[in-house]
Amino acid sequence: MNPFGKLGVDLSPSELQETAYEILVGACRSTGSGRRLTYVSNSSSKERAQQPPSLPLPHRSIRTSAASKVKKALGLKPETNKSEENNSGEPGAGGHGNAERKRGGFTVGELMRVQMRVSEQTDSRVRRGLLRVAAGQLGRRIESMVLPLELLHHFRSSDFTSRQEYEAWQRKTFKIFEAGLLVHPYLPHDKSETVAQRLRQILQTASEKPIETGKFSEPMHILSDVVTSLACRSFDGSVSDICHWADGIPLNLHLYRILLEACFDLNDETSLIEEVDEVLEQIKKTWLILGINQEFHNLCFLWVLFHQYVATGEIEDDLLHAADRMMVEVAKDANSIHDPDYSKILNSTLSLMLDWAKKRLRQYHDIFYRGNIELMESVLSLGASAAKILDISHEYGKKRNELDVACSRVDAYIRSSVRSAFSQEREKVISGRKSSRKQQSPLPALSILAQNTLDLAFTEKEIYSPILKRWHPFATGVAVATLHACYAIELQKFVSSISELNPEAIQVLLAAEKLEKELVEMAVADLVESEDGGKAIIQEMSPYEAEAVMNNLVKSWILTRVDRLSEWVDRNLQLEDWNPQVNKGRFAPSAVEVLRIMDETLEAFFLLPIPMHPVLLPELMGGLDKCLLNYIVKTKSGCGSRLTFTPTLPPPTRCTTSSKLGAFKVKDRLFMGPGRKSQVYSRNGDDFFTVPRLCLRINTLYNIRKELEALEQRTMVNLRNCGFPDDQNVANGKLALSIASCTEGILQISEATAYKIVFHDLGHVFGDYLYIGDISSSRIEPFLQELEQNLEVISLTVHDRVRTRVITDVMKASFEGFLLVLLGGGHSRAFTPHDASVMEEDFKFLADLFWSNGDGLPADLIDKLSHSVTSLFSLLRADTGSLIEQLKRSTPDSNGTSAKLRLPLPSVTGQWRPTDPNTILHVLCNRNDKTASKFLKKTYDLPKRSKHNSSYDAL
Repeated sequence: MNPFGKLGVDLSPSELQETAYEILVGACRSTGSGRRLTYVSNSSSKERAQQPPSLPLPHRSIRTSAASKVKKALGLKPETNKSEENNSGEPGAGGHGNAERKRGGFTVGELMRVQMRVSEQTDSRVRRGLLRVAAGQLGRRIESMVLPLELLHHFRSSDFTSRQEYEAWQRKTFKIFEAGLLVHPYLPHDKSETVAQRLRQILQTASEKPIETGKFSEPMHILSDVVTSLACRSFDGSVSDICHWADGIPLNLHLYRILLEACFDLNDETSLIEEVDEVLEQIKKTWLILGINQEFHNLCFLWVLFHQYVATGEIEDDLLHAADRMMVEVAKDANSIHDPDYSKILNSTLSLMLDWAKKRLRQYHDIFYRGNIELMESVLSLGASAAKILDISHEYGKKRNELDVACSRVDAYIRSSVRSAFSQEREKVISGRKSSRKQQSPLPALSILAQNTLDLAFTEKEIYSPILKRWHPFATGVAVATLHACYAIELQKFVSSISELNPEAIQVLLAAEKLEKELVEMAVADLVESEDGGKAIIQEMSPYEAEAVMNNLVKSWILTRVDRLSEWVDRNLQLEDWNPQVNKGRFAPSAVEVLRIMDETLEAFFLLPIPMHPVLLPELMGGLDKCLLNYIVKTKSGCGSRLTFTPTLPPPTRCTTSSKLGAFKVKDRLFMGPGRKSQVYSRNGDDFFTVPRLCLRINTLYNIRKELEALEQRTMVNLRNCGFPDDQNVANGKLALSIASCTEGILQISEATAYKIVFHDLGHVFGDYLYIGDISSSRIEPFLQELEQNLEVISLTVHDRVRTRVITDVMKASFEGFLLVLLGGGHSRAFTPHDASVMEEDFKFLADLFWSNGDGLPADLIDKLSHSVTSLFSLLRADTGSLIEQLKRSTPDSNGTSAKLRLPLPSVTGQWRPTDPNTILHVLCNRNDKTASKFLKKTYDLPKRSKHNSSYDAL
């Protein structure tokens, strides 16, 4: 790193160092300083002759009256007693020599010689040369002469250890002329300037053959004239009193840098010597020769401090702190100096320092830690100050205030370093997963990365942000926003690769949700005092929407499970034969399997480690409810209903004494009333809906309803166990459709079973047999026998919790059928009042069957339902005349109607009651009596019965 630029001349470091020492010794002698530059030797002449050109340092020090002001200003500590103890162990420190070396035994000049690594021989030669110059140039100041030219005049080869050394020194001097007068002159040359061309020719010749420097040497006289002519130019064209041969930039800066580097302890290159104040005082005497001023001094000293810190391996943080303090002085100078040469060197110097700081700050997580965090503050301060002075803005390309410049740069540093730290954590996780591929890791990679990212955020907040906030008020907010964005990229890749819900996906999404919550909270807390609430930074943190992604995945999981169940229901219901003989549990296997799948699905749902069980549970239960409802509907389908098997009451006709022909015929039962749908089953269809199979369907629906109620309870327990005690009610009623459909189905199939038994299965001993022809020979006993067999099947098959319901429906169907026989029995039935006692007795037998000596239905239930039948026996026993009078009284306006006008038929109420005109009319229609027939003909014009118009609908 060199901010001063290349010299363009092949001057080695040692040649520059020797030149700088010559200037220093000459400048100090010329000033007439109170501190004599005479060398006080501490060794004999024999010892000096034996010393090599470059010596190890002897113990050195000069007396100082107080602590170094320079060190104090730079924040550097003075040497400790420990360093002095260490020095006492160096070579030459033992014996009487060490006792004789007192602090006052060395001059500043001797100290500078040692610090600049100049041998005593070189020092002696330079001083001898300067004495000769002084003798020949009495009263002339050093800045008014070209020192190398004067030394060239007075040095002879005998002043050197060898001819080769003399010629090397001469070549060095010519290169100094080239650098200071031709390549980097104080005043630029005109291209056509002959003096410069002449000097170039002389130097070219001298590089091939040494110049004779004797007093009468013509080449030397020519060289002197040319060099003096070029060195004594001025801006106004007059001859200057000051010779400009070493004050051209950057030659002067290179020489001055070498002098400043002598301030560092040779035994400890990371420390300034204690005598730095005295040394700098001497160095400043070269300013006039080198064209240095306070501003250039500050800038060079800043660079030397900084460069020494870097060159020594960046191990002494105090040097960087010192450079940071020196930067304050440079900043002051930069605001007041508008010299283009100074600005150029300033920009070059600060740009190098800024680049160095940027490299470290862009990865400050790798370099700084809790133990050296103060160093980070110095680096930041150095970089921010350099940026302020340079006023560089890569984003806007215009000048901004100090806060804007520092803030924008620190913002970039934070983002860069955080991204780098995140990338390293990501690589660690990936490599860790690869190395442990054979092992079962409890956490997915992105879950681990989320935790590591959160750790990075907390580390940032705790260690780095307090430092960064000096230049960026919202350092934490920027860091967490950057981490949020980094993780978002990885999360997006992961989400795009997910095809279905799995444990890894849930763990990653939950970890992402937790990470985002923590990061947002940290950002909001950091930005709370910003003018706009940190909207710009918060807007950078585009939501992960982990919960939404999880919701969609869970919904997809639910949909898949529900679709599978729906397909299973459709497929297995087609295979279900509802055979109770192969179902010992008295439930359809398909229903048991459906309930098992539902239970397992709910259990699997609650095992999902998600936080939104109460939110998505209704959707799951709704889907399951829909599938189960489909099962229930198909279970009920085809079983018929009460109306399916209930015969249609035929239109009223009048009975004749010769109307007892035939009985209920199958073709009679095929007649359907208006709006009724014919349902005639083949033998195979009948077998599929036998009473045992219907009973199995009832049991299945009852079991489903019972299990659903239990399932709802288990679901509420699961909600409580998952940590949602306040959301237990979310499961209530979510299976209501299926539960209600089960209840409805039980009622439907129970009634259908009862009416099928009475009107379909036992039609041959009931509708087609009971009271056909001679009543005494067609009584109810056959019907009771077969009905009892069906009741036994029901008792053995139907679950005891619904058995009473089914038997009650059978009793109701039997009572209703008995009434239809009595009141709408068709053309083959005709009754007299004397038949009523037989009918009443048969009905008592029927009711007793259901009572079953107290083991059947409750007596009060039987009495309640049988009242509709027993209340009509009074009508059946009444004579025809009283029935006619009762009908007339119960018919509105019948008394005032003309005999010639026929009355309308009584309205159908749907209930059989002794006082109901329609009921009385049907008793008269079935009365085997001429008086009744004439009345019906005259009053209502009812036709006579025939087998084609006097049947009722039955299956």
